[in-house]
Amino acid sequence: MNVRFSATCACALVVLLTASTLLAQARDGKVANAARATATGTTWTPDKTPWGDPDLQAIWSGDSAFGIPLQRPVELGTKAELTDQEFAEKVKRDEVTRTRAENAVGSFRNDNSWLTRSFRQTSLIVDPPNGRAPALVPGAEQRRTPQGTYGNGPLDSPADFTLYDRCVTLGVVGSMTPKIYGNGYRIVQAPGYVVIMSEMIHEARVIPPDGRPHVGGGVRGYLGDSRGHWEGNTLVIETTNFNGKATTPGNNVLASEELTIVERITRVEKDLLRYDATITDPKTYTRPYTISIPYTSPEGYQVLPYECHEGNLAVLQGLGGERAEDKALEEDAKRGIVRPRRPIQGGLSVGGQPIPEGGPPAAPAAAQPASQAR
Repeated sequence: MNVRFSATCACALVVLLTASTLLAQARDGKVANAARATATGTTWTPDKTPWGDPDLQAIWSGDSAFGIPLQRPVELGTKAELTDQEFAEKVKRDEVTRTRAENAVGSFRNDNSWLTRSFRQTSLIVDPPNGRAPALVPGAEQRRTPQGTYGNGPLDSPADFTLYDRCVTLGVVGSMTPKIYGNGYRIVQAPGYVVIMSEMIHEARVIPPDGRPHVGGGVRGYLGDSRGHWEGNTLVIETTNFNGKATTPGNNVLASEELTIVERITRVEKDLLRYDATITDPKTYTRPYTISIPYTSPEGYQVLPYECHEGNLAVLQGLGGERAEDKALEEDAKRGIVRPRRPIQGGLSVGGQPIPEGGPPAAPAAAQPASQAR
């Protein structure tokens, strides 16, 4: 299988980690009830930029939300928050996870070191009330994305890889969901613009918050066309004009061109940001659904360069491995040996997990390991 990791993104955190700061935060019991830290802006008022907009600018991290599953376990039903006892147990587990990460050895030794706050959420999906992505409409399953390096192939062209494998995009909301690493975000504002930069696949969205109309329907892209406006201290972003070639979290199918995403971003504390995104796609899902993610701004945290580009080693090695197996099958056949094709992944998915029979399930974005070799 491909060996895929980002030494730049993972190892550079070693230099940036300040253990004393993290331990001090843990001693302070710095925890938050995510459901109660609402996006209303009623309990805390953010500063204003020199031109009068609410100030969202900071380096933000999704690492503290990594342990929140995208979809709620079925057995929890409509239980949106942990009980006090369950939450206290989670705080202890988070402290153990953080301490283990700080004292681990290896390239990824500091993963989870930035888990500096604990949240009560039982899932990132908060609507429907069961915390799960709605059912697909009939026919949407025909647009299932290729397995790429999350499966055993065949890999005959770049089109057989996911957009994630190819370092093209994770999508508007997929870029914002917590992943195994690379959960840094930077928000920069200027008069008439807000820029949101995601560390993983180094995407930057430039959003005018003046309510201007969308571009014409003939202009479409992977990240669509985003237009924003302010509602009090909340930045509301509507994105349309998608090209139908990317996914949304919750199911490994391509969204349609009718996809609309409405994001609401509110700074609810100096070092806490609330991000809500409502996904509506009548040609893919039977109803809209909403994802809510808390972001923290730990002292010393930085967004790092992410060396990810189309034509990366995952694609090169995958296609090279398939062509090597083509040649081996041909040579064996000449010697009278007829055998099954060996999958280049060796029956293992990203991170070495066995690929389930029938291929990988539709995994939540928050639980999917990174797929890049750069």
